[in-house]
Amino acid sequence: MIIYPYDKRRMPSTELQELIKELRPEEPREFDDSGPIAMWTEKDVSRGRVVDAFVLILRTRGCYWALHSGCTMCGYINDARMEPVSAENLRNQMEKAMERYNGEKVVKIFTSGSFLDPNEIPFDVQAEILGSFEGAERLIVESLPEFVIEKRLRELYQENLEIAIGLESADDEVLEKNINKSFRVKDYINASEVLKKLKIPLKTYVLLKPPFLTEKEAIEDAVNSILFASRYSSEISLNPINIQNFTLVHHLWRRREYRAPWLWSVVEVLKRAKPRIGDVRLVSWPTAGGMERGAHNCGRCDKRVMGSIEEFSLSQNLNALEGLYCMCIEKWRDTLELSGLNRFVFR
Repeated sequence: MIIYPYDKRRMPSTELQELIKELRPEEPREFDDSGPIAMWTEKDVSRGRVVDAFVLILRTRGCYWALHSGCTMCGYINDARMEPVSAENLRNQMEKAMERYNGEKVVKIFTSGSFLDPNEIPFDVQAEILGSFEGAERLIVESLPEFVIEKRLRELYQENLEIAIGLESADDEVLEKNINKSFRVKDYINASEVLKKLKIPLKTYVLLKPPFLTEKEAIEDAVNSILFASRYSSEISLNPINIQNFTLVHHLWRRREYRAPWLWSVVEVLKRAKPRIGDVRLVSWPTAGGMERGAHNCGRCDKRVMGSIEEFSLSQNLNALEGLYCMCIEKWRDTLELSGLNRFVFR
């Protein structure tokens, strides 16, 4: 049994990768391939107004990096095939999706990996999918920066296209040792320069509370990462970790060595970062917010705080985050003050 002193905090990447793979279930899941993983509608903003957004999660073979080892907090590979999905199957999924699509002005297409990875979605099918939503004002797809290739994007270009990249942190050491990301900050910058050249907006995801960071360290890392990403992004989404099964974060959580972020930490990051990034939109939609596996407070104030975070995300008005109070905020403040004293060992 290897013990990693918390003072070091960051595990050797090779051992980290092996542990991530060991925590996954031994037998692959069986899936219903008759349609996408999920579809729903939610609120978002387009051209300065609140509109409906259509969210589509296609079932593909999954993220290539997750097949190699994966990130410490990401369990999306559990919904992927982990083997190639045919172009015909993807077209069938899209037929089901178009039956549900009702002309929403914002469309978000996820794959539990990279939309631009041709091993997940062949080039010709990528073009077909994007062409299905020409009426949308914003068409957002996700990708790792290694698939942001100028030649391919010139062929896929549409005026409504946006690319989302999960930078997570602007600290290379956090990317490598806390998250086990497939890339480094310079790769994100290179991808952003390609998108700027093509006039394709970049949406950046920033993670709140990677494992092995205290609550206070996590807040500082998120604020710094938002400020960095604002140089390249039209929109930044602050994503507090939610605990997904068969991940390293789940392993730590079950051992009582990890707590999902406080909602107070989400509010703190938004309040500190937004005044310093100008017109760049800053949003947060905490998955499983108010639940034990997601960003949460004491339970009494969670719904109210979540509502304020949503109101801010839609309006960009920091007044939505003012006047929030619950007695548990004092416990959160104590947590920050004592952050340096409650360090644990990872076993």
